[in-house]
Amino acid sequence: MSDLFAELEWRGFIHHATQEIGTHLGADRRTVYCGFDPTAPSLQLGNLMPIMLLRHFQLAGHRPIVLMGGGTGLIGDPSGKRGERPLLSKEQIRENLQHQRDQMARLLDFDGPAPALVLNNADWLVKQSLVDFLRDVGKHFSVNIMLQKESVKARLDTGISYTEFSYMLLQAYDFLHLFRERRCTIQVGGSDQWGNITAGIDLIRRVDGGEAHGLVAPLVTMASGAKFGKTEAGAIYLDPALTSPYQFYQFWVNTDDRDAERYLKLFTLLSQDEIKALLTSHHKDPSRREAQKQLAIEVTQLVHGKEACSSAVAASAILFDEFSPRDVAPTAFDALAQEIPTVVLESPDGLTLVDAVVRAGLAKSKSEARRAIEQGGVYVNQERVKDVARAIGPADWIAGGNLLLRKGKKDYGLLRLHA
Repeated sequence: MSDLFAELEWRGFIHHATQEIGTHLGADRRTVYCGFDPTAPSLQLGNLMPIMLLRHFQLAGHRPIVLMGGGTGLIGDPSGKRGERPLLSKEQIRENLQHQRDQMARLLDFDGPAPALVLNNADWLVKQSLVDFLRDVGKHFSVNIMLQKESVKARLDTGISYTEFSYMLLQAYDFLHLFRERRCTIQVGGSDQWGNITAGIDLIRRVDGGEAHGLVAPLVTMASGAKFGKTEAGAIYLDPALTSPYQFYQFWVNTDDRDAERYLKLFTLLSQDEIKALLTSHHKDPSRREAQKQLAIEVTQLVHGKEACSSAVAASAILFDEFSPRDVAPTAFDALAQEIPTVVLESPDGLTLVDAVVRAGLAKSKSEARRAIEQGGVYVNQERVKDVARAIGPADWIAGGNLLLRKGKKDYGLLRLHA
């Protein structure tokens, strides 16, 4: 059995796998693929699991293929869905596909010794003649067996259209096509894809007499019972325009202690020794949340890059009063401006603290601002100020022209000088 298979088992990636896949991996370098249907404008956190799976295959010397479902996305996968998906237009599918393709560039290596490849199954599925497809592919599928597949069986009570029922045949044909054209012998995905993957394996065996394998990862859960990748604000996206790097970082920092070890194994590239050392240190004082902070840094760097991660870390440290905002770079305030109420001023001339509190929206009137200051509830750059006559001077504008105001424990406002 290959070292890679043992590594994937240790990390918790294996829910089901074909019987001889370990031997298959150990015998030679392989090509492995995972499909992503572009039904949303961005990849979501749930997509990160199969991407990490591809990355581990790549690090072990195998070549990953990212198969974008420009064709299957027009049909809709019934797996994991209680009802019929709304059909997207061809234009929307193309636009979503381009966004997701760009996101993959940071997550996989496209230039190394086993460079990743991005393909679009519309390139071969759209050209298919229906009659030829039914003769060459459909005849190898028993409806009785298809009805037993979990993705179909789960929908029999609520109903499933012929369109979605046919999805399994299209995905199976994808595997056959990649087997023939790219010598791809392994497909990976989430556990809800097991039926579709085994259908492709059977088709390859029946049509070409070939050997192919599948591996699926378990459904990611949260110990709290909440759905993984969801917050009160909605889904966590990999696109920074939809979920800011700060919000992305905060999701991981807030990981339940019961989930920290599992997520470190699944969503980071830290080695076994590094993870074990981190957990040992974390367990000595869980209140410091070392495991969660390192998890957040690793995943945010992977998805958004080191600079965006550094800004998110600094913005978080400012808001949670872990260190002075005077010690951070201007980019941290760019990140902060996306998360708290922010006002841009043309000029700081004659600005008093009372004026600043009102301008920042922390008080409705000057009298309310004065009372808050006198009661010790106002902070300038995280330093308490009780002088109602205080003027805002040049030294208060930090990191290139930023003034951070706080009222009480959680109400923030940011004033920024116009560049």
